[in-house]
Amino acid sequence: MALGGATAPLTGCDLFDRDEEPPEPDALEPLVAEALALEARYRAAATADPALAGRLTPIADAHRAHAEELRRVIGRPAPSGTPAAGSASAPAPDAVLTELRRAEQEGRTNAAKACAAAPAERAALLGSIAAARATHVEALK
Repeated sequence: MALGGATAPLTGCDLFDRDEEPPEPDALEPLVAEALALEARYRAAATADPALAGRLTPIADAHRAHAEELRRVIGRPAPSGTPAAGSASAPAPDAVLTELRRAEQEGRTNAAKACAAAPAERAALLGSIAAARATHVEALK
């Protein structure tokens, strides 16, 4: 009995003959990495100084959400696992907040530049991320 609907021979040889190139890196990949790095920094700071956790955890969560949405737009799955938190001794809370503000300011600049260079369908997301990072700077004062 013949199988109906088969239009090509079933051979496995052509599976090895494909010269598939890995996908080109997306212009948003650096922003994904930056969002994940910021999330890790916030979580490490909150772990090192539990008094700051209530202030820093929502910002860490926002960075995680940004990374997830950027990954969705790019069409690439998120890596499994969560970023490892640093285990270095905790600097003074003022120094932590100053460093996080600096990182947010840099991140805001990066997101704004990406927004200006992005196609229209990505600009709204990138503008929202830039605005969120500007808000984070204010929340850290």
